[in-house]
Amino acid sequence: MSVNISILGAGAWGTAVAKVLAEKGNDVLIWSHSKSTLEDINIYHTNSRYLPDVILPNNLQACDDILEVVNGREYLILAVPSLFLLDTVKQILTSPSIREGETAIAVLTKGFLPSAGNTAKGPRLILETLEDYLPGFYRQSLVYIAGPSHAEEVSRGKITGLIAASESAKNSIRFRDLLKSPRLLVFSSFDVRGVQVAAAAKNVVAIAFGMLDALKTANSYFGMEDVFGDGTASLLLAAGLNEIQTLGKAMGATHAETFTSISGVGDLDVTCRSVFGRNRRFGREIIEKNILKPFSNLDDIIDRIAEIGYLPEGVVAVKHVKALAEKLKLKMPIATGLYQILNRETEPDDFLRIFLKGME
Repeated sequence: MSVNISILGAGAWGTAVAKVLAEKGNDVLIWSHSKSTLEDINIYHTNSRYLPDVILPNNLQACDDILEVVNGREYLILAVPSLFLLDTVKQILTSPSIREGETAIAVLTKGFLPSAGNTAKGPRLILETLEDYLPGFYRQSLVYIAGPSHAEEVSRGKITGLIAASESAKNSIRFRDLLKSPRLLVFSSFDVRGVQVAAAAKNVVAIAFGMLDALKTANSYFGMEDVFGDGTASLLLAAGLNEIQTLGKAMGATHAETFTSISGVGDLDVTCRSVFGRNRRFGREIIEKNILKPFSNLDDIIDRIAEIGYLPEGVVAVKHVKALAEKLKLKMPIATGLYQILNRETEPDDFLRIFLKGME
């Protein structure tokens, strides 16, 4: 049965999910603040900026009026980057459909959000932050969607698995059934906190992985030969998973298997190793292109992140992970070392020393 669905965010991931939903015969409306992207979708049925050469179904349309996109829709999926998520949600609070809790809401956004007006609380998970702004109908009913996936593959029909996590079994199943298709496998989870932590923190590890990946083919960077290999990469990936699990447990994860399933090790592996990974790319470009040179510190990178030309979410996440590690008194050497590099406290060529020291 066809339903009407809206997606906020016409980037690669939002568009890929919109394509899957439209191909199932649903009426899909996507919000884009970019006029050129809007016209690209509506006139040429493509999103050439984010998903070049992917043809979109005719029943996927775009609109730049956010309230028009939201009003009267059965399902709403939030797919804007974490930097802009809260401001976007504030724009839809006057929608009658949202005020009355008539629209089921899911979130694709990865990352953490700062505590509003109280920095002592530290960074917070996305769903608990949104619950403070949305009407009470949405408390414990939001759905978080994550898993080892890339928009470039999902939009081209590559078999992919996702997790739909919610404290509401009913809503987890609703979005699971909404999204699943022969090539998109979707599973339910009740470990909302664990899935959110894994989805956010893996981007931090992926930047470090990208740096190491670049160093594997540029050993002269250290004046050494053949010191990095596949085993080094696996060492970093395993250590990164340990850090993610440590943070997840401290933040209230309820199921250990969250970190050994697709939302944990699966998502981490594809984010670190795939050529489509923006965080991996950013890590490589730290080594290969000295991409940090124009920036004075991490806050400067975040403030001017548009200058990078793409959005590596791990840049924002590492600031929050570092703050959470300090608040919760956790040992997270990879996240701490990467923070020091992005904050220009140490040079990238110290990464190996920082990493190996943390393994002691």
